Amino acid sequence: MELHEYARCDAVGLRELIVAGEVTAAEVEAVARQALELANETVNGLALPLFEQALDYSADGPLAGVPFLIKDIGPVAKGVPFFCGSRSIPGPLAQNDTHLMARARAAGLATLGLTTAPEMAISFATESLKYGITRNPWDLERGVGGSSGGAAALVAAGAVPVAHATDGAGSVRIPAACCGLVGLKPSRGRTPAGPNTGEAGFGMSYEFALTRTVRDAAHLLDAFQGHHAGDKYTAPPPRRRYADELGRDTGRLRVAVTTSAWSGVAVDAEVVEATVRVGRLLDELGHDVTEASPAVDWDEAMRGLRAQLAALAVPYLTAPRPPDPNKLEAVSRLVLAEARELGALKLMAGLDAQNRVSRSVGAFFTEYDLLVTPTLGQLPAPHGTLQYNDPGHTVTSWLQGLFEYGPFTALFNVSSEPAISLPLGQSASGLPIGVQFVAPYGREDLLFRLAAQLELAAPWKDRVPTNFVGTRSLTP
Repeated sequence: MELHEYARCDAVGLRELIVAGEVTAAEVEAVARQALELANETVNGLALPLFEQALDYSADGPLAGVPFLIKDIGPVAKGVPFFCGSRSIPGPLAQNDTHLMARARAAGLATLGLTTAPEMAISFATESLKYGITRNPWDLERGVGGSSGGAAALVAAGAVPVAHATDGAGSVRIPAACCGLVGLKPSRGRTPAGPNTGEAGFGMSYEFALTRTVRDAAHLLDAFQGHHAGDKYTAPPPRRRYADELGRDTGRLRVAVTTSAWSGVAVDAEVVEATVRVGRLLDELGHDVTEASPAVDWDEAMRGLRAQLAALAVPYLTAPRPPDPNKLEAVSRLVLAEARELGALKLMAGLDAQNRVSRSVGAFFTEYDLLVTPTLGQLPAPHGTLQYNDPGHTVTSWLQGLFEYGPFTALFNVSSEPAISLPLGQSASGLPIGVQFVAPYGREDLLFRLAAQLELAAPWKDRVPTNFVGTRSLTP
């Protein structure tokens, strides 16, 4: 298999070639390693050198032999070190697989490495002191988003077709928007959080993957979704396989479109126009499209997210060897200090705010089948725009800056609905623009039907970044 052939294949395509006997899983892995090494020289998306051998996986799984990467926000895979993007964490070995990782192995995904993330995954820029800058293959001077930035850079560069990602405030969808990818945040409880936690971030953090195609996202969710014994809660079971939703009729949908951020911050004109164009396309496809938005109290949403920060801080504060403050970046120190001082009453007030936001957004989806927004409020930011290690920050000022850049995604972490970013726009300078689609709770099936419809109506498969391994044009 040639490098250019490999890079143009999605996960389902690679598996079909393996099943047909046109290529072996070993040959795919060999080319993937070449692609990863080549891409990483340019984008810096790997947290460690590639594993000497792929992690054990089922040769009978539906995606057996497809290359895969896991994010450095562990513990994820038994025996693999994790650092959470921090110089203060010395790389302890995970003692067990997460339930999602066990499902990745059962699906046959061949895990080859660990991807970069910002420290504690609390940034929309993947530019940690530990790993340095992860670069966008569309423009090496621009960021990849965060916190699943290393995964996004390597998938976009064609090094792997799919990679593990997590989303606490937009950390799947924002890297997808920055890098021209498909990024799904599932419904709360759709993918398992265990066994090390009952609900990640009080149910506001979600785990899934980044892909280049809609069908890969659907097949992955089929492999990852579902209740696991002991889960605190689970999403309603799907009506059928998500892969079988592709190509099914959506019916005439009641679609709301908004380009106004709930926080009131300004949104880039090219981002607005890309979203408006998608609204017009949906109208042409026969849907009922209106300008409308959920009633959102942004301060309440922020109070809910502050509760999530406290939950994210707990493993660091209760670890046998807590992080060395001198090796932490500035905002991490602030978040841990705030969590340490947070009283039960303030925490409960944050969770109460989360409940009120969830009720309000849920009510909106009794009137509409779909909400369309920008994914990011701006084009992918130049490196250094978000300064996580700035000692002048407070937790409040950091969050304000974060959500001036990405004001549209975090609401649905708080409120639980599934949301997907699709690479439907492109700026005059050639940068990707993501458009976000949000469905009622539990309706990933509807998102997949619509996403497949849009992938046909406004295809993006022939748009690849300048630094794409399939064109052999990467520039170290």
